[in-house]
Amino acid sequence: MVSSEIDIEAQKQNNKKMMPVLVIGTFLGFLNQTLMNVALPKIMQTFSITASQGQWLSNGYMLVNGVMVPLTAFLIQRFSTRQLYLSAMSIFAAGTIIGGIAPSYSVLIFGRMIQAAGAGIIAPLMNVSIMDMYPLHERGKAMGWVGLALNFAPAMGPTLSGYLVQNLSWRYLFFLVAPLIILDIIFAAKVLRNLTEAQKLPLNWGGVLLSSVGLSSLLLGFSNAGDYGVASMYVIGYVIIGIAIVSVFVYQQIHSKVKLLNFNVFKYHNFNVSVTINIFLMMAQYGGMLLLPLYMQNIRGYSAMISGLALLPGALVTAVMSPISGNLYDRYGAKYMSMIGTGILFVGTIMLSRVSMSSVFAWVALSQAVRQLGLSLVIMPIQTEALNSLPPQIIPDGSAMYTTIRQVAGSFGTAVLIGIMSIIQKNKIAALAIHHSMHFAKENGALQATQHTYLIAAACVIVSCLLTLRFKTRKTVVSSAR
Repeated sequence: MVSSEIDIEAQKQNNKKMMPVLVIGTFLGFLNQTLMNVALPKIMQTFSITASQGQWLSNGYMLVNGVMVPLTAFLIQRFSTRQLYLSAMSIFAAGTIIGGIAPSYSVLIFGRMIQAAGAGIIAPLMNVSIMDMYPLHERGKAMGWVGLALNFAPAMGPTLSGYLVQNLSWRYLFFLVAPLIILDIIFAAKVLRNLTEAQKLPLNWGGVLLSSVGLSSLLLGFSNAGDYGVASMYVIGYVIIGIAIVSVFVYQQIHSKVKLLNFNVFKYHNFNVSVTINIFLMMAQYGGMLLLPLYMQNIRGYSAMISGLALLPGALVTAVMSPISGNLYDRYGAKYMSMIGTGILFVGTIMLSRVSMSSVFAWVALSQAVRQLGLSLVIMPIQTEALNSLPPQIIPDGSAMYTTIRQVAGSFGTAVLIGIMSIIQKNKIAALAIHHSMHFAKENGALQATQHTYLIAAACVIVSCLLTLRFKTRKTVVSSAR
């Protein structure tokens, strides 16, 4: 009995040392996704490239990241925790250094893709590690810290990027992150222990090829919507090809003895409910995140840095609330947490749908902060519930599946909302131009399109809220919490 208690206490102490290392690595990975958006104009000037060429900074990163995530289910089981984490962070560091010293745009793109190859492994590995480190009734608290990285980093990225680009150079986006990655690697080498042992598993190469091509085509098609319009063949063509190949991938995985992803995760009710809620949430979140900078910069004329500052209060709310929401999940479960969170998110989205040409900066920042409060109460509880509902042996598959669907849903939501906004804006400008000047028509047409698109995002939130009623209360969460 005494020996068992000592072992449990030693495990808790080890977990306390490991968690900061894993959270910081995950934070840096998510932060890196949004750092480049604000810096794009300066990078275009440096290398004398067009806007369409510049988009590959984000697209290339997104595609490689999307390809890596389905592979993580295999990698997590094939390699030990230490091997995989240290390798992923080292690849991430190498890509960051290459990006910082890049003498040409092609080298910069190469560096970003190397970054994505490492960063794409870290978040799914973090999720699986927490499932191994903590008992069921403590996972919500631990996943709350993951939520801090997941939600705080993207909200902080534009603010940090805007400051560095305006006052220093876009290269500092790499130079400041690289030492932090290296420090995390050093600490990880000291404190990270193996949570799982490496297994000699065969790799389904056909599945790798199909998932890579299919997901890349889908993500590329959705990302093209902003440049070419939703009805463009650059969008529709890639999406159709992507759907066809992903369908073949699903069929192959179901009938193959050697699986890249185990689709048996969809046999579990609460996992399916969590995934479906998350699809609509990602549509509302990522589309909404893109709408706010467009409103601040293109309609109101604020600088990129000021636009980024509008996201800062929301980022701070996320930093405070993510760990708290994890504790609340351990006590009350996902159903009530997600219901309250989506309700608050709906209020914040409606607030942003009321922005006008005279809206003060504080109102915009407050509205975004309310949105982030709602998101912090729902994002990690539903992800924790999704993984908690699975048997331990398929949690790596569940983590990879959940993350992959989240990425596709985010890209899809952004493409749909921006596409709808473009259509509304075009129609509003045409209608207003009949009785007003073209300047007035363009300005107010863009504003009205933004307002209407936020209302569509709010409709996605309502769907998410209604879906929370489908959660089945798992007695193990409630009884353990007691």
